[in-house]
Amino acid sequence: MTRAAPVRPAETPTSAFEDESGTAPPVLLPTMRAVWVRELLLFRRYWPAITFGSLIEPLVYMAGFGLGFGTLVDSAEGRPYPQFVGVGMVVTSVLFASAFAGMFETYNRRCYQHLYDAVLSRPVDVWELVIAEASWIAVKSSVYSSVPLLVTLAVGLPASATLLLVPVVTLVSGLAFALCGMWVSTLVPAIDWLRLVVSGVLTPLVMAAGVFFPLDGLPGWVRAVAAANPIYHCMQLVRHAAFGVLDAGDWLHALALAVFTVAAWLLAVRGMSRRLFD
Repeated sequence: MTRAAPVRPAETPTSAFEDESGTAPPVLLPTMRAVWVRELLLFRRYWPAITFGSLIEPLVYMAGFGLGFGTLVDSAEGRPYPQFVGVGMVVTSVLFASAFAGMFETYNRRCYQHLYDAVLSRPVDVWELVIAEASWIAVKSSVYSSVPLLVTLAVGLPASATLLLVPVVTLVSGLAFALCGMWVSTLVPAIDWLRLVVSGVLTPLVMAAGVFFPLDGLPGWVRAVAAANPIYHCMQLVRHAAFGVLDAGDWLHALALAVFTVAAWLLAVRGMSRRLFD
């Protein structure tokens, strides 16, 4: 059933979208401020449940693969295996924290809470709403991803200057995965279908990203899939920055991640516009 577009008022009273002089400032910053304030107020209520799942799951994987397989595999790509897997958990942490929120939370707010209808009744465009929502998810998931990194440092990862680039990469990656999740949420007919996306798309892509094992010894078609896999490019940037081995080839990984981010934003804006207005 198609819903009518939210009706925007002809006159908007002084609010977060208008300064005291009555002139409207650039809308994006007030929109982001309003969305972030709301998210922070909500986060104060549910942060223990969300934080527990976002932090414990990668740490369990680190213990299972790093300590378990670490007794069988000494090293991977010349690095101790616990460190190799620990850096990989940084990527899976930001991936699942951002993609899950982008898919499930935005679907719930769009279809059940009708929150976006209320937001768009103000002088706000869809692209502004998408950026505001995705930026909050990106920052939150990037913070979560720092925990596996700190644990990896505790088990022997050498500190280097390039390690400071890891939060930058995870922030951009979190934005990209959140935007992609928002777009995917506009494609499915019901929220339960998103579980198929997690098990049928995200999990195989993680396996083909070099998170748990190097891709050098795998068949050529797996490496070909990895070349088109944004998780792989994120993984390479994070791993090279964490180990201090960045080189000229990483510019290609950065370019691929940037292209994916822009494409995900365009798709998310188009999908949200179609669902909210068509």
